[in-house]
Amino acid sequence: MDPRRADSFHAAIGGHETFVRLVDRFYEGVADDPVLSAMYPESDHAGARLRLTMFLEQYWGGPTTYSEQRGHPRLRMRHAPYKVNPDARDRWLSHMREAVGSLGLAPLHEAQLWDYLERAAHSLLNTFDD
Repeated sequence: MDPRRADSFHAAIGGHETFVRLVDRFYEGVADDPVLSAMYPESDHAGARLRLTMFLEQYWGGPTTYSEQRGHPRLRMRHAPYKVNPDARDRWLSHMREAVGSLGLAPLHEAQLWDYLERAAHSLLNTFDD
């Protein structure tokens, strides 16, 4: 979808500011989660926030900054170095559920966003080991 389109999902839910709020709230939860926080180097929290914001904005019809700076998303490849087991997935989903709920989106928009995030989280499982 053209990132300049006023009818994109990105625009419909409030654009950049909404995605920043989503990602900021998500990482508040991650910071206090012993399993997930261990996956984020302390020195790269700001970078992780920026990358997730850019990725989500691009996916939902916003600016294509993510691909311009980082190339194809390759989510499975980028997450391969981390142990993404069912516990990590469920923790990620729990923090993201809280973040999505905090946005106050229209029910249809919330459902669309949550559906994608849930499918993405399940697709990144790479082990069933504890």
